[in-house]
Amino acid sequence: MVNRIPGAIARAFFMVLLVSTPALLIPHVSPDTTQIVVLIALFAAALTFFEYATDYPGLVEFRDAPPFNRIRFTGLYFTVFLLSILVRGHTIDSTSTQFVEAVGSLIGQAIDIPYSPVRLITLMLPDTASAQDIDTLRTASGMAYLISLVSLAVFMIVLRVSNWPHNGRKFNFWVNLPMFDPTTGGDVVDRLERDSRFNVAIGFMLPFLTPAIVKAASGFFGSVSVINDMTMIWTITAWAFLPASLFMRGIAMQRLADMIKEQRARHVALHGEDGLQPA
Repeated sequence: MVNRIPGAIARAFFMVLLVSTPALLIPHVSPDTTQIVVLIALFAAALTFFEYATDYPGLVEFRDAPPFNRIRFTGLYFTVFLLSILVRGHTIDSTSTQFVEAVGSLIGQAIDIPYSPVRLITLMLPDTASAQDIDTLRTASGMAYLISLVSLAVFMIVLRVSNWPHNGRKFNFWVNLPMFDPTTGGDVVDRLERDSRFNVAIGFMLPFLTPAIVKAASGFFGSVSVINDMTMIWTITAWAFLPASLFMRGIAMQRLADMIKEQRARHVALHGEDGLQPA
């Protein structure tokens, strides 16, 4: 446990940095918002520290199977950071804000076609939304969608190059999949493959379903407004990050299923179908 504490402290710091980045970059943040951000940052840091400081499993999946969570966190942080830079450019103009806005606008316009996720997310805005609000949401969603696609591509490349999870470490199902019990519910390979297909399917549909759900719920909770910068940043981040995260989880589950099938095939080749040495 002592060896885990420095890593747990570093991860807790990065969680504080992630949560507080929008408040640090966006000017004129209200005191009430600052207090809420500090409270959430401390809670996230404490949860991360206790999760990684102990040897026993908790809530975080693939905790000891890098670089799964590292890639996900990097993609999440860059999404929050670049969207914060984009919002900062509304009041403080600079080269970095202009560059982020230009890239996001280019990507947003390129994939803003009928029934695309970017087109659907702009429909969350009320009918009274101005053209500037629509452009802001389109640019932010384009930037976030680009980062999610790049994160997913990097994840797949790293898995192929490093032969994950065979990267010099033993994979512990109990620690890395604390909510998955391999001893119940039928064959573990079938369950892993079923979970893999389910996560990939949900990850594919979520960018299309989320705007429809938010639009349907707007009658009860009010329409989404880009006037609140914090709301816009975290809404777009969740919209882009969750599908990519589900895709990564599904790919990882399929990878584990393939690993178990390979181990079974080697065992059968060495010891025969009944587990005994061939005569």
